[in-house]
Amino acid sequence: MADLAEIERMIAEALPGAEVEVIDETGTGDHLRATVHAPQFAGQRRIDEHRMVRAAVQPRMEDGSIHALSITAKPL
Repeated sequence: MADLAEIERMIAEALPGAEVEVIDETGTGDHLRATVHAPQFAGQRRIDEHRMVRAAVQPRMEDGSIHALSITAKPL
């Protein structure tokens, strides 16, 4: 089960200045939705925005804490 505050912190540290919200979509703690508005997304393709977010939480994906991550990303 993922710690939502930790996931938010990991994303915020990887993308300084970002506004981050992470919610548990299913109540199981491993299917999450992240909404991220970050200045780093300006001029980026959607796939690259998603890659930045996934890279930030990759350790939790690898250890199984996160099974699924839905991402909404927009420039700040």
